[in-house]
Amino acid sequence: MRSKNREFGEVILECKKLCISYFTRAGEIPAVIDFDMKLHQGESVGLVGESGCGKSTVALAIMQYLGNNGGIVGGEIVYRGRNMSEMSEEELRQLRGNEIAMIYQEPMASLNPSMKLGRQLMEVPLFHEVGVTEAEAAERAEHVLASVKLPDPRRVMSSYPHQISGGQQQRVVIAMALLSNPSLLLLDEPTTALDVTVEAGIVDLIAELGETFNTGMVFISHNLGLILETCDRVNVMYSGEVVEEGRVDEVFDHMRHPYTRGLFGCIPLPGADKTARPLVPIRGQLPLPHQRPRGCYFGPRCDFFQGGRCDQAQIPMHDLPEQPGHSVRCVRWNEIDWSTYNPEGVSTEVIEPGPEVLHIRDMRKYYEQHDNSIAALIQGKRTRYVKANERISFDARESQTVAIVGESGCGKSTLAKVMMGLETATEGEIVFRGNDVAEKAVETRSPEEIGSMQMVFQNPFDTLNPSHTVGSQLARVIRKFGVESDPDKVHNRVMELLDLVKLPRDFARRRPRQLSGGQKQRVGIARAFAGNPSLVVADEPVSALDVSVAAAVTGLLMDIQRQYRTTLLFISHDLSLVRYLADRVVVMYLGNIVEQGTTDEVFAPPYHPYTEALLSAVPIADTSIEKKRIILEGVLPSVVNPPKGCPFNTRCPRKIGDICETEKPPEIEASSGHMIACHIPLEELEAVAPVIVQVDKSDETPPPEPARENAAE
Repeated sequence: MRSKNREFGEVILECKKLCISYFTRAGEIPAVIDFDMKLHQGESVGLVGESGCGKSTVALAIMQYLGNNGGIVGGEIVYRGRNMSEMSEEELRQLRGNEIAMIYQEPMASLNPSMKLGRQLMEVPLFHEVGVTEAEAAERAEHVLASVKLPDPRRVMSSYPHQISGGQQQRVVIAMALLSNPSLLLLDEPTTALDVTVEAGIVDLIAELGETFNTGMVFISHNLGLILETCDRVNVMYSGEVVEEGRVDEVFDHMRHPYTRGLFGCIPLPGADKTARPLVPIRGQLPLPHQRPRGCYFGPRCDFFQGGRCDQAQIPMHDLPEQPGHSVRCVRWNEIDWSTYNPEGVSTEVIEPGPEVLHIRDMRKYYEQHDNSIAALIQGKRTRYVKANERISFDARESQTVAIVGESGCGKSTLAKVMMGLETATEGEIVFRGNDVAEKAVETRSPEEIGSMQMVFQNPFDTLNPSHTVGSQLARVIRKFGVESDPDKVHNRVMELLDLVKLPRDFARRRPRQLSGGQKQRVGIARAFAGNPSLVVADEPVSALDVSVAAAVTGLLMDIQRQYRTTLLFISHDLSLVRYLADRVVVMYLGNIVEQGTTDEVFAPPYHPYTEALLSAVPIADTSIEKKRIILEGVLPSVVNPPKGCPFNTRCPRKIGDICETEKPPEIEASSGHMIACHIPLEELEAVAPVIVQVDKSDETPPPEPARENAAE
């Protein structure tokens, strides 16, 4: 985490009244309007907002990568006193990768799959610096790989991108960006696709290297917790405009714009669950650039909109006199009384769980792997087993939400596949509504069995047929599972499903390409519930969505669960959302369950050291929260050759000795229904301090509240 209140150097980047447009056959589309930003040497500025608000466009404009159909139509970007639009292509080429570098969201898109990583790293000094030899370039590349804490840099140098993990690929991309010690680093959602533990390590790494090399950074993210941990200042963007800017702590603690307040209402905070603090989705959608309203672009979605004031000329930024450097684009910023603002969130009605629906005992899933190498032939080990799931046991009840959490590769999705019949179990039982389906493949299950257990997938773009309308895809499921066969009844059921997921009925005639990401995910949910399921497996259903859309989809799942009394298995790595949504939590590591219990039990000591590390890695958008930092060293071991003893012993920061390496840990019952698989005695686990601590800030003197002569009623 970056240390706050540091001294910064000179201004290295300044955007002045920057306007960016794209040109299509339909005409000019203004993407960014009057964007202002200053960045000092060693400072980090965050850009936050929903998808389509212009964050990435700003970064691409700074890199001068807007393409043939994009361009700067007003204002300027000044780097070290020079207008970048006036630089030649050769000057820009020397800047990119040398003084200015960019880290993209998807590392595989930045790495050449046909070249070894060492060669790709060596190209940076070879192409951008004069007189560097091959040997010097190789030495520097290996050194920078070590500086980003990659194990065995020499092996990584000789590897292709597909031979290392996603987290390691992202570290290679970061190493490539830092190889020339850039003065300016642009980061566009650099950790979105990563596990929370890998994300925490990379965030700390970026902050450490930024301070070491005194690099200025522009950090683009929709994760407000990450912005708090990495940035000194933040710009909140909406529909191409900055609507609020200031120091991170000032904006987070004393936000003035309704849109900023709306973003915070969409995210679950520590200690709050679905009944204590319901999420409040922002209504409506981001306007398209050619459909922006007059005056305040946020007006149609704002609870404080006033006709005749908010819908007039373009609204300028207003400086807050009590907080120098904090400004807001709102005509009513000094009138709104946030202390009385209590918007209605998603339903908070408590659901009492019903009878047991799912009973899993000692379920194992192994995959055979054949090795035809000479060494395997000599050793007699031609067949090895990938132990994806090892002795999985837990229950789920009607109307209950059970969350399954853990890093990528821990076996969460394999468990879901076995439950759905896409794979069959190697051993054990999965009893669903009285029937053991562990060894029943999906093609041998009846339509009723398939319809009663459905799945909502992570990526709605890949799960809908682009050639068919939404209505025809829903109708097919209804007929396939025997819910209805009469055409009129099928049509009525399709309309009911669209009503259920709060989509207009005329969407039945649309194709997936005509829908937004959030709308596609709603269709995916409607399809999952078309067969009247008793159990729904939701595999990362909101991880690819904006916070506002994710809050709406989360609320939708809860509403449907309440209405149909559906059991929900929620697979996620977002522990903040899990804390908010789940009734019980199952923590998995390397195919094993290491802890399970109620949400309150799992999120408070005593807990397994792995659970503790997961909790410490969660970025939290709350300045009053202090966390214990636990960065897991090393990588997830291979499921082909898992560690003996405790599966977590190779990375455990609290390993107590040889017993952890040689013996399987016992299952300790911390309380009724709360199980921890660990060699550490329960009394020592109970003595652990909480990972997340609420700090009392009541003795701090808040800035004076502005006068509210016309306060909102």
